[in-house]
Amino acid sequence: MNEEKEKKEYNSGRKREIIKTVLIIFLAVMLVLTLLSNTIMNRSLSEITTERATSGKLTERVRGSGLVESNQSYEVKADGNRTINTIMVKTGQEVKKDDVLFTVGTEENEELETAEATLITLELEYQKALLGVPADYTAENQAISNAREDLNTAIAKRNNALANSGSAEQALYDYTSNKSEFTRKSDILQKIQSTIIAIDTDDYSTAAVEYAGNLVSLYNAYLNAENDYSSAYSLYSQMLKGADKETSEEENSQDNNMSYDINELQADADSKEEIRNNARNEYENAKNNIRNDLVSQMYGVENDIDYLNAQIAAYEASQGTGSGMSIEDYDADVQAKQHALEELIAALTKSKNENDLLSMTNTLEMEAKKKEVDNMKKKIEKIKKENAVTEIKSKYNGIVSMINVKPGEETVPDMPLAVIDIADEGYTVELTVDAEKAKKIKKGIEAEVVNNWNGDVTAVLTEIKNDTKAGSKNRILKFSVTGDVSTGSMLDLSIPCGSGNYDTIVPKSAVYKDNSGYFVLVVNSKSSPLGNRYFAERVDVEVIASDEVSSAVQGAVNPSDYVITTASKPVKPKDQVRMKDK
Repeated sequence: MNEEKEKKEYNSGRKREIIKTVLIIFLAVMLVLTLLSNTIMNRSLSEITTERATSGKLTERVRGSGLVESNQSYEVKADGNRTINTIMVKTGQEVKKDDVLFTVGTEENEELETAEATLITLELEYQKALLGVPADYTAENQAISNAREDLNTAIAKRNNALANSGSAEQALYDYTSNKSEFTRKSDILQKIQSTIIAIDTDDYSTAAVEYAGNLVSLYNAYLNAENDYSSAYSLYSQMLKGADKETSEEENSQDNNMSYDINELQADADSKEEIRNNARNEYENAKNNIRNDLVSQMYGVENDIDYLNAQIAAYEASQGTGSGMSIEDYDADVQAKQHALEELIAALTKSKNENDLLSMTNTLEMEAKKKEVDNMKKKIEKIKKENAVTEIKSKYNGIVSMINVKPGEETVPDMPLAVIDIADEGYTVELTVDAEKAKKIKKGIEAEVVNNWNGDVTAVLTEIKNDTKAGSKNRILKFSVTGDVSTGSMLDLSIPCGSGNYDTIVPKSAVYKDNSGYFVLVVNSKSSPLGNRYFAERVDVEVIASDEVSSAVQGAVNPSDYVITTASKPVKPKDQVRMKDK
């Protein structure tokens, strides 16, 4: 019994020892966890860096970036379609006036081929115009001759009838007078016809002086002017052909010791051509006027001769008509045939006048075609000269800011091959800033060039102007830039706006912005059994000035407050944070 009792007491004591040990271990673990909980929690919090708000002086600055642009540049262009052979410069290279930029030439020239094909067509048209068929009036003249014979026959019959009814003595007197007048009129007709033939053939050896007027002197003046023009044009053509061939200075000096200015020769030829044209027009106008007048006289004389011939034939004819017609019938027949003859003559005169006008028109057209041929020849010569390999040189001192072509490429008219900035005109940079900030900036101030690595670039504010974009209230600052810059480079500028004393100044990195405006995160501390705990508190502020590193603010921030500048992870208002060990 005692053994069982002792055994039970032993087991009960052992259980109590085990329970006591477990409780001791549990309390020890809880104590360790309690002691380490603050450290574990701190490790999970965002680690922050803070700086104390201060008061004092701050120089406000405006930062901005802009592209450098040249104040003046010019585009290098080639005339016509050319092929780039070599490029003698590169972008950014400084060039002087008359430096060679490109050499260009042509491989195939469609313009030249088109011009040569056009010349062949123009020459063919000119040759065709020279082969015009002269007017032929054979049929018209034959019809007039037949009508005149019919009229003469009718007159003879009428006069014969009249003669048979009149006095023989009076008839004889009339007959004699008619014969004399017939002879005189025939002589006049012969002179007029000879003069008309002379006018038509331009051979005045058979012309009657009293009818030819001043045509001989006008024709001689025209021939002299033609000879002068032919000589001048021949000399000009020879020199024009000679100008296309390269000759040595020795050959030029031995060329009869004579030299001609081809432009003067052309001007002389053009002047003599105008004199020739004026002399020819004066001669042609006088010739047409005199010929038309002689034709009118000729028709009148022919009518008189026809009348006299009819009178003579009537007298010589037999007295008896035997036709049974009355004198009135003969008169009516004569009038009808007279009208028929006059209509044929009028038609022939009209046809000749129209053909004369057409001939003059054809002459003018031929001259125009010849001029087109000559002009096309000149154009071809010009294209051939332009097709030679040539150099394109710079017109100004400057810097090559852009090259738009590569060797082997073909240019087109007005295509810019390169752009050269005229260095003497300087460079500019433009920045867009808020209108309120622009009020604090004055013209003439020098901005700091932040990315001025070599230290030789300066930027001076020369103009403040409105932003022309619709609805914009900003201002544009224009700076004059000098130093080692080039078009298209980017400059970062820092512009001083003036200094001032402010109650609260915080690091620029401590100022944040959201939809509600600007704010800072102030660190507040709270005591706890395990030590101080830190919390972030949002304080809304108004930024009234800034420089490169700091901002002056207004709001519920005191100079003694600590503001968060950096954090290991995002921090929100009321978040607990951990101060970075210093």
